[in-house]
Amino acid sequence: MLLFPNLATGFRLALRARFGWLAGGSLLVLILAAFLAAQFSGRQPATVAIDIGLSIIRLLLPLVLVLMIQELQSREFDRRYFLNTLSYPHPRYSLLLGRFMAAALLTLGLLLVLASALALLVWSIAQGYVQSTPVTLGLHYLITIAFIGLDLLLLTAIATLLAVIASTPSFVLIGTLGFMLVARSFGAIVELLTRNATLVNDASSYRAGVGLLSYLLPDLGALDVRTITLYGRMDLLPADWPWLVVSNLTYTIGALALAAWALQRKRFT
Repeated sequence: MLLFPNLATGFRLALRARFGWLAGGSLLVLILAAFLAAQFSGRQPATVAIDIGLSIIRLLLPLVLVLMIQELQSREFDRRYFLNTLSYPHPRYSLLLGRFMAAALLTLGLLLVLASALALLVWSIAQGYVQSTPVTLGLHYLITIAFIGLDLLLLTAIATLLAVIASTPSFVLIGTLGFMLVARSFGAIVELLTRNATLVNDASSYRAGVGLLSYLLPDLGALDVRTITLYGRMDLLPADWPWLVVSNLTYTIGALALAAWALQRKRFT
């Protein structure tokens, strides 16, 4: 029950931070980008529209969630609001989890809105031109969006951890986006070097070095399963997808636990 006051406060702070404007701007950018991309594709307009739309979603929503974490948590310490917040008789972890849940629910809610708008746009585009390989907007699309949601949930946990240990709010933005870039790309780099060893000198040692990141970071690139929607083939889903889900959820819980521990030991001056 102690989470609900902090959760409600998080929603109010997000509204004051103009989350509605961020959501509206994201929706406008998504629709314009997907629609214009479809117009430049003469033979596969629906496929191009949903491909570009999913890329926009995966690009914009991490930025939105970082801005929300900055407002809900980093500003708490930067502006010394904790002098009032922590004076209430509740443990520190309830503050952390309440603000995390607020940011996560707002981000995932925006994900559902953007995904619904994209599906409606792609469906309307598909009515005007029948493709030889139509996109699938049923279960395949829902699974794709669910994996994107897991990606965003983990990034929210990482941003929450950085908000606790960082000394400036700008580090939350830089650190979270840097983490996202590395975690989404190292798997593709290893696969590319495995298929084509002539790209760099001593590709095996380079591949081994990059592969060490798999022991430290989750493979967020593997959570991009849009191909099952683009081509309507469930067999394109990674064979180890249960392990991907479990490992990313475990990483999320671990990041939150570390953030709670760091906040409990944090000394305010």
